[in-house]
Amino acid sequence: MPYTILALKWRPEKFDDIVGQNHVVRILKGALENKRLANAYIFAGPRGVGKTSTARILAKALNCQAGPTPEPCGKCPACIDIGASRSLDVIEIDGASNRGIDEIRTLRESVKFAPVSGKFKIYIIDEVHMLTQEAFNALLKTLEEPPGFVKFIFATTQPNKVIPTILSRCQRLDFRRIPLIEIIAQLEKIVQAEKIKIDKDVLFAIARASEGSLRDAESILDQLSSLTGERILLKDVISVLGLIEQDVLFDITDRIIQKDAKGALTIFNNVIDDGKDINVFLVSLIEHFRNLMIAKVSHSPLKLIDVPEDICEKIVKQAQGFSLEEIFSAFNILIGAQEMSKRLESGRIPLEISLVRLTQSKKSSVSYAPERQADNPAHKNIEKNQSDPAMDKKDNPPISQGQGQIISDTRTVSIDELKESWHKVIDGLSRIKMSLASYLNEGNLVKVENNVITVAFPKDYSLHKESLESKDNKVIIEKLISELFDNVKLRLNFILTKETAQKNNEDNPLIRSALDMFGGRVIREE
Repeated sequence: MPYTILALKWRPEKFDDIVGQNHVVRILKGALENKRLANAYIFAGPRGVGKTSTARILAKALNCQAGPTPEPCGKCPACIDIGASRSLDVIEIDGASNRGIDEIRTLRESVKFAPVSGKFKIYIIDEVHMLTQEAFNALLKTLEEPPGFVKFIFATTQPNKVIPTILSRCQRLDFRRIPLIEIIAQLEKIVQAEKIKIDKDVLFAIARASEGSLRDAESILDQLSSLTGERILLKDVISVLGLIEQDVLFDITDRIIQKDAKGALTIFNNVIDDGKDINVFLVSLIEHFRNLMIAKVSHSPLKLIDVPEDICEKIVKQAQGFSLEEIFSAFNILIGAQEMSKRLESGRIPLEISLVRLTQSKKSSVSYAPERQADNPAHKNIEKNQSDPAMDKKDNPPISQGQGQIISDTRTVSIDELKESWHKVIDGLSRIKMSLASYLNEGNLVKVENNVITVAFPKDYSLHKESLESKDNKVIIEKLISELFDNVKLRLNFILTKETAQKNNEDNPLIRSALDMFGGRVIREE
């Protein structure tokens, strides 16, 4: 006999077999028991959670010899034919490949004919959101007043793309992502029946990788079971799916705690050499810091973190090396790396920069350049403000009169003071809005006159200048700088020079930090 894949072999045949959608099952069973069925249903939800399978079971319940019934027998000719996809009274249509008005006109004509052998003629349209506007409009009248023997069941992963006039004529049922524990329980049932040798931690990894889709979990299990005839190990899942090992995440986080930039970069380099996807690594690291945050604030983190118990214990222990403020700062740095990666061809450089920044300080801010000491009062105020949680807020409303702290008009700030602390301005801004920090970092401080700061950009950086000059962005930057300098009232002026961008690499704070760390030098080619 030909091999049947697990996702089809273990497809639910009755309502009680449906995993993780009890709310939908209760509604449909109640409608069948009370004979209060809608003309049309729309099943909305993510992929692989049972929408089409539920539609088929509902079709069985309607056309079963004992039906309509909430418990189709599965043995009568109607149930058997529907289960084998050969019933003439259940028409399944792929909305992606039959999306035009001509196909819907054909459907409208066929609706008029009575069912061949069953009580109802049932149309199941998968991915219904793919239909064109004209096709939807052609379907409206039929959907509102279909013949008594016709039922429509639509399935979609994007209900927002279905026009409102269609939605208003359907009874909508939302399918949820299947909880991790229920996917694991179903996988355990499958491996026992199929005699697949597998460890519990492997099932856990498969369930997590499926992201709430039981069909995806079954497909992954199918793929792994064909990989080897022996016991499936965790390393097999990691290799096949390109996952990041938990030990790697723990190791690199330990290097961050130890301020070991070289060690963190070495671990990351090994990850790249193993052929792992950089974005997968970055998302995994962000998720790891999310787990650390949960461990800091929850007395029962195991309920909120989808990891085995022994891994959860290690997370709780490692979380003791961070304060919440430090974890929030790490989030901002890593998310900033994500944003920067979208603008660059390589995601490696932003992540390496972020790892170095994370290891440079355990304060809530990690500067682009090494910290430098200063004796003037402005620097003491900068250090004070950097540990202020208020600086972590994303939304910074414009300063209005009578609101907030008093802004001083008497004290002036020199260009030397500003240059000495400019890297702190950039860093503080990166935790508020990463894109603004990136733009401002490309400018050069030219002068400060009457507390008006002039920042110059090369002529080919006009987009940076325009973005920074927008009212909302300018207010954010000016407010931040004023707070760093004893609330002195400072204003910004952005100009363009006649030159194109040809910055000295050694003057770049990021490169200067790397040179100091590794003892290198910039080689120029004339």
